[in-house]
Amino acid sequence: MTRLNKYLSEAGVCSRREADRLIKEGRVTVDGKRATPGMQVEPGQIVKVGKKEIRDKNRKVVLAVYKPAGIVCTESPKEKRNIIRYLNYPIRITYAGRLDKDSEGLLIMTNDGDLINGMMRARFGHEKEYKVTVDRPVTDEFLKAMSEGVRIRDEEKGLDAVTRPCQAEAVGKYTFSITLTQGLNRQIRRMCEALGYKVERLIRIRIMNIHLDGMKPGEVRELKEQELEELYGQIKAGQDAGTGRTTK
Repeated sequence: MTRLNKYLSEAGVCSRREADRLIKEGRVTVDGKRATPGMQVEPGQIVKVGKKEIRDKNRKVVLAVYKPAGIVCTESPKEKRNIIRYLNYPIRITYAGRLDKDSEGLLIMTNDGDLINGMMRARFGHEKEYKVTVDRPVTDEFLKAMSEGVRIRDEEKGLDAVTRPCQAEAVGKYTFSITLTQGLNRQIRRMCEALGYKVERLIRIRIMNIHLDGMKPGEVRELKEQELEELYGQIKAGQDAGTGRTTK
C-alpha cells in the first residue's frame, strides 16, 4: 500500500504538500469516493483528480487496443498519426508487435519490456489470427497454397523466403481467416499478392489468448486478470521450451 499523497507525487501530479491540499479540498477520489487525508491506496484502485484518472508510472499496464486503419505503429514524432499520439495514454507505453498503416485490429500495448520481448521472439511461435477480405473469390487452391507456405521476398534480409505453414480457412466468398506464427513485414498482403490476390481489408482479431471480440475502432481496455495470467503463462512456456527447460 502507498500513501495517497506519495502516490500522486510519484505519478508526477504535484508535490506531496500540494497533494494534501487537493485531498482536503475534496478534489481527489479513490474508487469513486472522496479521499481523506492520510489514506492509503492499493494497486488496482482508481485514483482521480477531478475527472482525470491518475496512473502510477511504475505499475505494469497491459492494454488491448483496436487500432483503426490509417494509424501508424511508430514512436516517431514526425508521423502525425502515430499510435502513441493517437492514444495519448497518461503513462509511457508502446506496442508489442506492429500492424501496418492500412491494417486494423488488435494491438497489445504495454510498459512491460519483458512482455514485449517475450511476445516478439519469432522462434516461440506465438499465434496471431487475422480476418482478411480479398478482391477475388477464395478458392480451395488458394487456401491450400496459403497454408502450406508462400515464397515471398524477405525485405529485411534481401532474400526470398517461404512462409511458415499456417492455418487458413474460408469464412465467406471473399473472406478468409489465417493464423500465423511469424510476423514478416506486410506478410499476409505479400502472400496474397504472390498468389494473384489483393487484400481489400485486413483485421487482426487475436493475439495468443487475447481476442478483439466486441471492440470498436479506437477502443482501449485493460486486460483482465485471467487474461494476463494466461498471457504471461504462454510467454513463460514458450521461453522454457526455447531453452529446453521444463515448466513445473
